[in-house]
Amino acid sequence: MVLDAAIVGPGNIGTDLMYKILDRSETIDLQRMIGIFPVEESDGLQAAVDEGIDVGTDGIDSVKEHADEFDVVFEATSAKVHQQQAPVYDELDLFAIDLTPAAVGPYTVPVVNFDDIVGETNNINMVTCGGQATIPIVHAVDRAADVDYAEMISTIASKSAGPGTRQNIDEFTQTTSAGIEQVGGAEEGKAIIVLNPAEPPIMMRNTIYTQVHEDADVDRVRESVAEMEAEIQGYVPGYEVTLEPEVKSQADVGFDLGDSIILTTMLEVEGEGQYLPPYAGNLDIMTSAALGAAERLEAQSHSATAGAEVSHD
Repeated sequence: MVLDAAIVGPGNIGTDLMYKILDRSETIDLQRMIGIFPVEESDGLQAAVDEGIDVGTDGIDSVKEHADEFDVVFEATSAKVHQQQAPVYDELDLFAIDLTPAAVGPYTVPVVNFDDIVGETNNINMVTCGGQATIPIVHAVDRAADVDYAEMISTIASKSAGPGTRQNIDEFTQTTSAGIEQVGGAEEGKAIIVLNPAEPPIMMRNTIYTQVHEDADVDRVRESVAEMEAEIQGYVPGYEVTLEPEVKSQADVGFDLGDSIILTTMLEVEGEGQYLPPYAGNLDIMTSAALGAAERLEAQSHSATAGAEVSHD
């Protein structure tokens, strides 16, 4: 079984996602790229035309006109746009995978909670780039040792932060913090993003602080993080934990931790370079996660169809 798809939003993220689908996926068939500008004014739409993909230039009206051509819509516009368009996707019975911080649907990290929520909604939110990178680590720590507090600091190259990313900074911190709690499992979460203007541009780097009880089995935590890293690398090849959970005591941090310790984990994300430069791992992990979610949706749909056929027989 193959799911037919459309990408709405032909910017950097939408265009990179297009190339990922074309290069990597055997189960997602991209039918159309949709924007709001003429093809000659949109690099993404022109790239789609060059790849033989049909395009639309009337935004949500193009979705309505061609809705019978696809099952899944990847929303790669902005938080405000998705909030306006989500009800339309619902009316058209299209499954929406939202790459903006709009959070209309439940926060979704493919390796953590996709299987738990996909049957309950037709709109899922891919949180943020920092969320996709760090929430799985918080979850990995939490399943081995309850996390009381988690804080992530995501540092990305300034060059990889386009207008959409910059407009959504507030939503980034709010959405990622909520995702750390709701999906990662932390009792309290905090998110910080840093745009680094260094030249040459740096890779996406993330630091995660998790506060756990001092009696936590740190070796089991490290095993859990390593297992999670391997799972993520299945759809984000450039994902690498560069510092396994390291214990920080009260003496290390300089303030009272009570009966807790801080575990510090660091990771880096290098992009595959299909469309965007390798340093833009923050964008790459979003498109990889969105494609990973769509492929999991197809696998579940395929299993359900096969099960129905067996039952009928």
